[in-house]
Amino acid sequence: MRFLIAAIKLGVKWAPKSIVLKVANFKLKGIAEVHDYAVDLDARTVYANTLLYGETEAIEVWAEQFGIILENGAYKFILQQAHSNKPWLNNSFAFVLGKAFPIPVVPKLARFMPLAYALLKVEVALPEQKQIAAGDAVE
Repeated sequence: MRFLIAAIKLGVKWAPKSIVLKVANFKLKGIAEVHDYAVDLDARTVYANTLLYGETEAIEVWAEQFGIILENGAYKFILQQAHSNKPWLNNSFAFVLGKAFPIPVVPKLARFMPLAYALLKVEVALPEQKQIAAGDAVE
């Protein structure tokens, strides 16, 4: 499986940007146009510059520290950091950052989930629970 993961990372790294942009823009026709993007699976970063249909200013999004966790036998996606050039989008990120969202089980794709997990596995440090002694006052 390590060879397959290395091959996928290499494919993502070497994918011709012009072809990826053409395919993305074909699929998003009438919705948005992707002007630029960057993906680094090793550093877990993604950048996208997209112009929504009918808008005059592009939206830039940077996502960092994302991945898949396995919790109680279920795969979940987690995004630790993200920001944008749009204040409304930055405010929206507050609702999703640091939260684990279940990845729906799609029967035709279920056999690929272990591969996706191996590719994007992330260790999430849970916040330490503060211990309160029996005699301590709670503020």
